[in-house]
Amino acid sequence: MKKYANAAIAYSFLALAGGVFYREFTKFNGFEGATSLGFVHPHYLLLGVFFFLALIVLDRLFNVSQRLGKLLVGYQVGLNLSVIMMLVRGVLQVLGTPLSSGANAAISGIAGIGHIILGVSLVMVLFKIKSAVMQEGR
Repeated sequence: MKKYANAAIAYSFLALAGGVFYREFTKFNGFEGATSLGFVHPHYLLLGVFFFLALIVLDRLFNVSQRLGKLLVGYQVGLNLSVIMMLVRGVLQVLGTPLSSGANAAISGIAGIGHIILGVSLVMVLFKIKSAVMQEGR
């Protein structure tokens, strides 16, 4: 549970930093409009902080930590890869940097890979949680 609490704390700092960066970077550059930077804060808040806080509760109730191990590494890789590519795309949007079709596709592709890793890991974690709940007989 200590690892989950530490992860929730780390992701709370990243979520707050992402929100402040979005607000200040767009203001500093005089940017008004939609940008991918606006998605960094909610991704880290929901998929980072709240996810690991929920795992603390589930671990207390159903002892799920023994089952998750490496799945959470994949989950975090997928989450951080996705958010990094949101940052890259968002900074380029705010700066008005023109992208070649190849660079645009590469950013989208890497973000897509991150989302796939995140999604698959999340589903696998949910199945492990279901298994732990079923084993408890509740």
